[in-house]
Amino acid sequence: MKVAILARHLGDQHEGLRSSLGLAAEMIDTHFFLLGHELDPKVAEDEEYKDRYEMYTDDLEEELFSNVKENEKHGYKYLSTEEIAKKMKEYELVIPFGR
Repeated sequence: MKVAILARHLGDQHEGLRSSLGLAAEMIDTHFFLLGHELDPKVAEDEEYKDRYEMYTDDLEEELFSNVKENEKHGYKYLSTEEIAKKMKEYELVIPFGR
C-alpha cells in the first residue's frame, strides 16, 4: 500500500509528520506533503520533530514533499501544485490531515 498524508495548516505540521512516521514504521510506504506554507521555524527546531524527521527520512527512507520552494532548506523535495496533483495518482490512500 502507498499512502500520502497532506498537511495544509500550520498547526498540523508536527502531527502530520508524526502520523506519517507511524504508518511508515508499520512498513506502509508513506509520503508526507506540506502544502501552502513554509515549515514553522519553531517546529523545524523542535527536538521531537527533528528526531521524527531523521527516523522518517534516514531510517525508513521515506520522502517529504512541498509546493513551497522555501521548504527545500528543511529537507522537503519541491514539487509544483500541478506536479503534486499528478503524483496523487500513485497513492492508494490520500489522507488530508487536520481540520
